[in-house]
Amino acid sequence: MSANKRGRKRTFTELARRAQIVAAAIETIAEMGYGQASFAQIAQRAGLSSTGLISYHFASKDELIEQLVDEVVTAGQAFMGPRIEAAVGARAKLRAYLESNLEFMASHRAHIVAVAEIFNALPRERGGQPAPYGVWHERGIAQLQDLLRQGQRAGEFASFSTRVMAVTIRAAIDAVGYQLGADPNLDLKTNARELSALFDRATRSGKPGERAPGCSGERPRRTRRTAAD
Repeated sequence: MSANKRGRKRTFTELARRAQIVAAAIETIAEMGYGQASFAQIAQRAGLSSTGLISYHFASKDELIEQLVDEVVTAGQAFMGPRIEAAVGARAKLRAYLESNLEFMASHRAHIVAVAEIFNALPRERGGQPAPYGVWHERGIAQLQDLLRQGQRAGEFASFSTRVMAVTIRAAIDAVGYQLGADPNLDLKTNARELSALFDRATRSGKPGERAPGCSGERPRRTRRTAAD
């Protein structure tokens, strides 16, 4: 059980109230944007009698936002982990990594939009990541690099910079998350399928007979050129 700002362990009632406030903050930020998500707006959505109840559980907006992001990241890892572990082979694990990321987005759209709003509003570190979440980003990149190295050692992946590839994969996934805010009807299944096929082609060793998932392998038909071409 986590401790509060006074060092005392929180009761189950306090934990439930904090979860209620975080859930209201997610919905408020996703709908109104980070700048407009005041304690008053969050308290109203949470059904609280005053903003003082938020201040009792969170010392500042920064603490509330930190808890929000932590919960979304933790939920995402819990959702993706079993799917990646169940996949056999590096190519299958990479596909599971990509597809489970977007599956989580599909089932947690408000969460993803809220985090995107938060990250867009925060200043950037030298590495380009929103402060103070650069450490989380680097941890994720390192884990993805490990998967790519395993695939290279097994002969499933070609020779390439695992750092460059991991950053590129992560950037492609994050870009989909940012699009959700502008397009609530974004087709995440199509994005998952296309990104999976794209990065399978980009990483695989290219052994004869191997085809990227979702690709028919058919050669494009040749068309007769005309004077207008």
